[in-house]
Amino acid sequence: MYRRTSVHPVFGKSFIHSMQNKGQLQAHLCLICSGIFWGLMAPVGKDAMLHGIDGIDLVSFRVLGGAVLFWLTSFFTPRQHVPVRDIFLMAGAGLFALVLNQCSYTIGLSLTSPSNSSIMTTSMPIFAMILSFLILKEPITWKKAIGVMLGCSGAIIIILTSASASNVKVGNIWGDLLCITAQMSFALYLSLFKPLVARYSLFTLNKWMFTWASVFIWPFTFTHVADIDFAHVPALTWWETAYVVFFGTYLAYICMMIGQKSLRPTVVSVYNYIQPIVAVTVSILAGLAILKPSQAVAAILVFTGVWLVVKSRAKEHVKN
Repeated sequence: MYRRTSVHPVFGKSFIHSMQNKGQLQAHLCLICSGIFWGLMAPVGKDAMLHGIDGIDLVSFRVLGGAVLFWLTSFFTPRQHVPVRDIFLMAGAGLFALVLNQCSYTIGLSLTSPSNSSIMTTSMPIFAMILSFLILKEPITWKKAIGVMLGCSGAIIIILTSASASNVKVGNIWGDLLCITAQMSFALYLSLFKPLVARYSLFTLNKWMFTWASVFIWPFTFTHVADIDFAHVPALTWWETAYVVFFGTYLAYICMMIGQKSLRPTVVSVYNYIQPIVAVTVSILAGLAILKPSQAVAAILVFTGVWLVVKSRAKEHVKN
């Protein structure tokens, strides 16, 4: 006969509370790690592309390495059935979330400074809000509108600073525009494929998207990668490439998803600023970038705009 056991009124609640705190602590640590991993990816990837490989090579290694790692991990996680229709839908998701996003960002990083590229990555919520308004007909509040204006003005300042710069360490207008294109592409992915993303786990979704990305990219880049003078590429460059693939892609994606599941969007958004802070600091210390006063002001405008947009969206979710 089943016997129901009682829970100690003090120990039981405190134990549950401690477990919840433990889960939240893990989520916070994961978000810190993802911010650091992505922040370091800009200067590390930039240095790799200055010593033996270029943007096309790096993005090719990144999508193929991501596909291999996520497929290997999927064998040790609960298996999900994916209908053929959804597999093909993931091809479209992979096109926007990885092919256009990572190609634009990586090639843009090869042209501009790591600090500019990392600041641009924080603008994604602004583009997501604009596309949600255009595609999903979500309303735009005054707070969102102000956030968009601040964020866009910051991005324009960075682009104009790069346009007048004679030193690539300050920035490059084409690289900046490619990094912005990367954020628009990922925002479009979030708007178009939101129901698909909600149906599957992180590993199921990414193993198929990275596979499709490899299918789309490698037929066009195989000969380019094959022309690498492998014998003369420094060992450090390969370690930097491995960092981009394993830490900047695989682990960063996992850590971010773990954090997003346990914490509110407003809390998650705070950790988004770790990435540019780490990237700018390391890039300047390594001599890969120069941050002018106008770019610092622009970064503050972008950060403030993103914060207003995310905060406004979070309040709407609470009301709903």
